Amino acid sequence: MKPLFAVLALGLLAAPAFAADLETHAPHPFNVRDLVMMDRVSDPQLSPDGRYAAFGVRSTDYAANKGVNAIYVLDLKKGGAPVKVIEKGGSGRWAPDGHILYYVAAADGVSQLWRLDLAAGDGSPNLAGHAAAVQVSHGALDLGGYKLSPDGKSVLLSYEVYTDCADLACTKERIDGREKNKATGTVYDKLFVRHWDAWANGRRNQLFIGRFDDAGMLPAEPTLLSRGIDGDVPSKPFGDESEFAFSPDGQTVYFDARIAGTSEPWSTNFDVYRVPADGSAAPQNLTEANKAWDANPVPSPDGKTLYYLAMKEPGFEADRFAIMAMDLQSGTTRELDPQWDRSAGALTLSADGKTLYATADDEGQHPLFAIDATSGKVTKLVSDGAVGGYSLQNDHLLLARDDLQRPVDLYVADARGRGLKQVTHFNAERLKNARMGDFEFFTFKGWNDETVQGYVVKPVGYKHGRKYPVAFIIHGGPQGAMSNDWSYRWNPQTYAGQGFAVVTVNFHGSTGYGQAFTDSISGDWGGKPLEDLKAGWKAALDKYNFLDGDRACALGASYGGYMTYWIAGVWNQPWKCLVDHDGVFDARMMYYATDELWFEEKENGGMQFEHPENYERFNPINHVKDWRVPMLVVHSGQDFRIPITQGLGAFTALQRRGIPSEFLTFPDENHWVLKPQNSVMWHETVNAWLKRWTSGDGARQAQ
Repeated sequence: MKPLFAVLALGLLAAPAFAADLETHAPHPFNVRDLVMMDRVSDPQLSPDGRYAAFGVRSTDYAANKGVNAIYVLDLKKGGAPVKVIEKGGSGRWAPDGHILYYVAAADGVSQLWRLDLAAGDGSPNLAGHAAAVQVSHGALDLGGYKLSPDGKSVLLSYEVYTDCADLACTKERIDGREKNKATGTVYDKLFVRHWDAWANGRRNQLFIGRFDDAGMLPAEPTLLSRGIDGDVPSKPFGDESEFAFSPDGQTVYFDARIAGTSEPWSTNFDVYRVPADGSAAPQNLTEANKAWDANPVPSPDGKTLYYLAMKEPGFEADRFAIMAMDLQSGTTRELDPQWDRSAGALTLSADGKTLYATADDEGQHPLFAIDATSGKVTKLVSDGAVGGYSLQNDHLLLARDDLQRPVDLYVADARGRGLKQVTHFNAERLKNARMGDFEFFTFKGWNDETVQGYVVKPVGYKHGRKYPVAFIIHGGPQGAMSNDWSYRWNPQTYAGQGFAVVTVNFHGSTGYGQAFTDSISGDWGGKPLEDLKAGWKAALDKYNFLDGDRACALGASYGGYMTYWIAGVWNQPWKCLVDHDGVFDARMMYYATDELWFEEKENGGMQFEHPENYERFNPINHVKDWRVPMLVVHSGQDFRIPITQGLGAFTALQRRGIPSEFLTFPDENHWVLKPQNSVMWHETVNAWLKRWTSGDGARQAQ
């Protein structure tokens, strides 16, 4: 067995040589070098007249080990190449006049709001010779999210503050004072002590409003709107501007929030609030009656109806998001789409108020849907691949779209999804020279003889009549799916480029196949999904004769990592090796060490000390005596969702059992591996492990 220090040394020593060949242009199988250097297109925003597209692009500075965000604008009427208008910045948003673009960028180390006037003589954007950008906010703290009012005269602003402070300067003074204090201890009296990858700092995201003066500047101290809300607006850690909105007349603001108190780690009870835009009154809870999740408010153009998303089951983060309509005068609500068995994403409303738009997982795809605002009738607009973001203006759609063979680019279509046309071609050179594997979805009869879907990716260089080693990838979530989309973490093409076929199964619990299918995994982590994986593996082997079932490794992350530990004890016969990334090794301790307790309590039918038998039913730690397959364990130091002791415990078990094993850890990564050079090391370590045990020599060693 190769010792751990040798693996670390290999990764560190390889980095300089790797940096020299990042920009290879010769035809070659797709690999992690291509993956980490791809430009990442996101955040499409149409100008009010629908002519111009503003969007973000993240490029990679490999030497600095980070991404660099820029903003581009494309004239959709003239076509041609997009123009980079902001070298470093993000969250570009058009003002109502259609030629001013706001964005967020640092000024003296603090994130601020900026304005870029692109106006030419005729008032249209001048992409070739616009004026210099102007900083319009001068807050003492980093600006989080923002949203412009419909008339462009005011803006909602999110700052992380101490809620007992009267102004932003007070929070800044406390932060500075804490940094100067040489005592490093912190006393906590409630959870979350830490969440995702950050320790609690006592501050809350709060919502403010600022009005532009005649010179277009914002006041240094904006007006607090979320007064009295002991919660985060937007939510942590991944909340965004879809969680707050202006009324059409700009006089009212709507937002969603979860009141924290002492119950935040086991509550999913978000509510939708409204508050006067001048801050003259406290926020009013509009959805108090629903103890489950209410989110993403969108008011109708006439201001009479509020659309929002709502779950029905408290404490269940993967419940179906239904589309709700609230009469703002009477307060009555109705579910708009009860016949649609999909969970909608954040909503967008057409200018005439007749059509809502949302994305949702749907049988291995992530399409864009149109929902009639009166009848609730749902129409699929863009079906293949994944729509990751979109913008609607004047009967025009701008879409960020990707699939298993293409990273995100922008497309245009009309408001019914017709005339879909690609308008950006980032990464075209890399795509031309990096060969990828073809893929195919398949179905089979899984648990209870129900239909289950998966897909197979052929290895690059596939030749008929040959057999290839297999990477059997188990998705996380568990309420997620391996879909027809592009990923920068678990991308099947990185394995296909190494000569592996890829098989994956969307077992019971996956999203996009109806809520009952998603619900079915709760309380049964090692049951139905395992049956589906077994049946899916057999179905794939029966259907695709190029899969070499004698040279296969199983690998997964998060829930997929849990399942990897589980099959190590209860279904290890097919596998020559295993790779476990950030998996749950001991379900008992996971309950007490994780951050979001609502997840554990839902999935295991209650609290561990009240229902210990539920946590032991499918606990991988109880089957270590049956482990025999070589395993690579990966677990990072900043992962507070599944803490690193889970991975260390599994590695200890492997070593004491005398099973060939290695442990890879990143002290600076969370549940995901995000930094470019860490991603390269991750992929190269995993690929080396797979090849070692699926080669002829490796297979013999594993007997």
